[in-house]
Amino acid sequence: MFFFVSSTSTCMLYLLSFLPFLIRPEKFNGLLQRLRFIEAHKSGSKSLVSANHIIDSLFANVQRAMNMEYQLNKRQLLGVLIDAAPGNSFLSHISGAGKAACWICIDMFMENAMDGRQLHAISAIEILTELTKTLQIINEASWLETFLALWLSALRLIQRDREPLEGPIPHLDARLCMLLAILPSSIAPLLKDENEMLETEGNKVPSRRQGLISSLQVLAQFSSLLSPPPSVINAANSAATKAAVFISNFKTGSGNLGMVGRNDSSPKAVGNMLHLIVEACIARNLLDTSAYFWPGYVISSITSKDPMLTQDSPWSTFMQGAPLTVSLKNALMATPASSVAELEKLYDIALNGSDEEKSAASRILCGASFVRGWHIQEHVVRIVVKLLSPPLSSDSSVPGSGSHFVGHMPMLNALLFGVSSADTVHILSLYGMVPEVAVALMPLCETFGSLPPPSNHRSTTFDEPSVYSVFSCAFLFLLRLWKFYKPPQEHCMAGRGGSVRMELTLDYLLLMHNSRVALQKGPSQPVYIDSFPKLRAWYFQNQACIASPLSGLCNKNPVHQVANKILNMICRKMTKGGVGQGNPSSTSSSSVSGSPVSSSEDALQRPVLPAWEFLEAVPFVLEAVLTACAHGRLSSRDLTTGLRDLVDFLPASLAAMVTYFSAEITRGIWKPVAMNGTDWPSPAATLHSVESEIKEILASAGVCVNSCYPRGMPPMLPLPMAALVSLTITFKLDKNSEYIHGVVGQALENCAGGSSWPSMPIIGSLWTQKVRRWHDFIVLSCTRSPFSRDKEAVAQLIRSCFSTFLGPSPSEGSFSHVMPNRGVIGLLGQAITEQGVRLPITPGFLYLRTCRTFHDTHFVSEVILKLVIEWAHKLANEWASSGAARLKSGRRSLAAAISGVQQVASLGASLLCVAGGGLLVQVMYEETLPTVLLSAREEKSGMAGPVSCILEGYAMAYMLFLSGAFVWGLRSKSAAYTSIYSSRRVRVIRVHMDFMVGVLEGNILLGCDPATWKAYVSCFVGLLVKYVPLWVPDVKLDTLKKLASGLRGWHECELALSLLERGGTAAMGAVVESVL
Repeated sequence: MFFFVSSTSTCMLYLLSFLPFLIRPEKFNGLLQRLRFIEAHKSGSKSLVSANHIIDSLFANVQRAMNMEYQLNKRQLLGVLIDAAPGNSFLSHISGAGKAACWICIDMFMENAMDGRQLHAISAIEILTELTKTLQIINEASWLETFLALWLSALRLIQRDREPLEGPIPHLDARLCMLLAILPSSIAPLLKDENEMLETEGNKVPSRRQGLISSLQVLAQFSSLLSPPPSVINAANSAATKAAVFISNFKTGSGNLGMVGRNDSSPKAVGNMLHLIVEACIARNLLDTSAYFWPGYVISSITSKDPMLTQDSPWSTFMQGAPLTVSLKNALMATPASSVAELEKLYDIALNGSDEEKSAASRILCGASFVRGWHIQEHVVRIVVKLLSPPLSSDSSVPGSGSHFVGHMPMLNALLFGVSSADTVHILSLYGMVPEVAVALMPLCETFGSLPPPSNHRSTTFDEPSVYSVFSCAFLFLLRLWKFYKPPQEHCMAGRGGSVRMELTLDYLLLMHNSRVALQKGPSQPVYIDSFPKLRAWYFQNQACIASPLSGLCNKNPVHQVANKILNMICRKMTKGGVGQGNPSSTSSSSVSGSPVSSSEDALQRPVLPAWEFLEAVPFVLEAVLTACAHGRLSSRDLTTGLRDLVDFLPASLAAMVTYFSAEITRGIWKPVAMNGTDWPSPAATLHSVESEIKEILASAGVCVNSCYPRGMPPMLPLPMAALVSLTITFKLDKNSEYIHGVVGQALENCAGGSSWPSMPIIGSLWTQKVRRWHDFIVLSCTRSPFSRDKEAVAQLIRSCFSTFLGPSPSEGSFSHVMPNRGVIGLLGQAITEQGVRLPITPGFLYLRTCRTFHDTHFVSEVILKLVIEWAHKLANEWASSGAARLKSGRRSLAAAISGVQQVASLGASLLCVAGGGLLVQVMYEETLPTVLLSAREEKSGMAGPVSCILEGYAMAYMLFLSGAFVWGLRSKSAAYTSIYSSRRVRVIRVHMDFMVGVLEGNILLGCDPATWKAYVSCFVGLLVKYVPLWVPDVKLDTLKKLASGLRGWHECELALSLLERGGTAAMGAVVESVL
């Protein structure tokens, strides 16, 4: 390390001082601390007096080096592009996007996280923390602006509960979890990082904590967003009353400041969402109780106090040792716990209490404390997952055999059913607990699936725990965590003809868990599927069933014998009652091999087998009954009855049915059957009305589709799909069936998407006839079906997202065309309505719910990129038309157009990332954008010449940079997050920079305008240098040198030098050479 100290220091000397700071910042900070020490003590040392001016000069140079940042030449257009402030937007006046466009990625992430069909292996806390850091840096925003944007996005999420009120999907509780638990938890690491920096750098003002306080004080001005939903009004009033009581007790000198009075004279206050937010922050030590004294925070109420606020908490009764009676259990299930101690006591009862107490404690943990215990929700989640793996008791006979699970059967039965609701499963996903839940469920499945049921077992009911009930619930819960029924084409890599997003698999979940175990270095051990031989055997059989048709079985095969027993069981009702239109005698004597069944066998006998043996034979049973139905030997009604009898006996067999039917539908070898109401249920009563509603909803989002079913023709479905949907409409719709509907709903949509026949409207019509209160949910689910096969519908939807967010294009000019709602509200919607399908459905909301059905990754990325380019041209044309008329305003219009391009690119990057994550971003870097640059394009009339080309290049650079930043982050991140994305980022950036060098050296010929290429390269490199210097050392040194040489050829010497400066230790020689 070396420094040049002189009273006439030049920029070159500053540069050479800056290099060590870039490469070894920790050693540079150590030097700065020593200089500060010398500065403080030099007056007392005679030996330092003579060197006073040298020390002062050195100290000043070091400070300048630390504050030195790369800035493009502001006299050049590209400098204007990089340095344009994101918030000063022309679009804020004509298009309604405004400054909110800079934060649209947060709104998109939060709304996307509410999709119950998609579970996440990474915690939303972790993602939101990294996204906040990224946007704060890119937007060059203060922490007040950053935190305010977070709160506003989360409050809009609450107001925008656009899902129907009925249906097996996450509702308001998951959205409240995001606002009151996930968001405060994501802010905590930001404040912790600041505290650690303050400890090492000395006394400084904690800007992040002060920004958080200021953001909440400013948030009080947004009264329309702070209005609480009806279900949390009492909680908001309680939070406000708590603050009022605290202030009153403080003024009177009461010892217990937080004690709520029981008399009518005690303070009463009206609360809103701000009070709930503040309490959530106080619970996580982000704020202290001084927030209660903010001006206007407590608003007194003249109405009588809610009686719920003065009643004794059932938790205090429980902690005093009261037994878990039915009334107390119900009260505890409806009231969130307030402390971890209460949860720990429940945990102890769930493990060591009586069977009744174990069951009650498990249900309480899965009640209000889980879904609305926002202050301690992460602790509830941890305890529930911990209970899924009960510890080995001291009296266990065979350690490691899993036999100790049997003693906890009542607790496990209640716990598994308690966590089966849509909101509960989704909250587990928000906390990133899906890998841990999968690992906890695997030994349960292995153990209970290996045990036979009682000899008198006839059907599985969940009022009483049994081997089959615990296995079925654990097994189906495990399968909900990944798309176990997906056909092979869905697992293709994005960009190679497969789906946009690579789905979770069991292998991936285990890899995620084992990575976390390795990073934590705790007592936990990695888990592998080979440790569970029965589960492993089923897993490979399931994959084989998806990949190819079943192979035949010989008579002596044990699976063949089990399959015959199952056939005897499901055919007994046909034999006994002779129902259906098929031939009862042929049905009752059928078997997998076609051999007759002995008439002496008891028709009522049921196979008493372990679940794994039962499941292994189910696909062969399904093939036999489906073939018999196709050849007329089995009626459709008998087929449905037999399948339902099979599910009643072992509910886990539903998984084999879903896999088998999905695979057979995809193969397309079964003839369609008429849904005429005679052989199969008829959707005719509601089919056309449902289809009309689907078209109306799509039209409100800017998508037009053709009708699928012309009137006069009977609707038809492939035989496997007709069998599956006929089975599903026989299921009950009670609390105990949620674990079944969590599997069936998505399976039906997958089957409809895998069929070449337009099936979803028929399925939706049949379900709306069965469950009228689910009408809205079902119709909205059906609106996703066109996007799985219609590229034009996908393009219309994406284009509609741009127009609703940005408003009418600038070239349209007249304010008469301005839409009533634009920006975030226009894109995602504003607020819930009372009832009925909410029209219009905004295109952004529909995009978030359908983007996982898009199959052509290249098409999606191309459409988004071309729309970004199109908007850049429109903004350039707007600048040209306004600048010609008023020369003085030309420069201002150009800055506005530049800022508008940034907002367009931000929207494009958000749409890209939410649709396909890192895989789609990789396709954009490696294929889509290079293809656009290499392709020749015809000039359109009205283009603003070089300005249009420059803005086009800037738009592409900014979108590519943002999409990578949103997925990979800007700086160092948590180890778990880095392990997933960093290696892919390094590869993608290297490939793209090599592509740039190939063009600069003339090895690759461009099709775009040279001005576009120059603007693109300069802006992209400038963004890397300014915002993500940690990405640069990942690029090969030879590539950096060649790229810097090309930049110097464009007279971008400062940019070339800054690029090399950030190349790490290996690039220091190149920096010195370029300077000398």
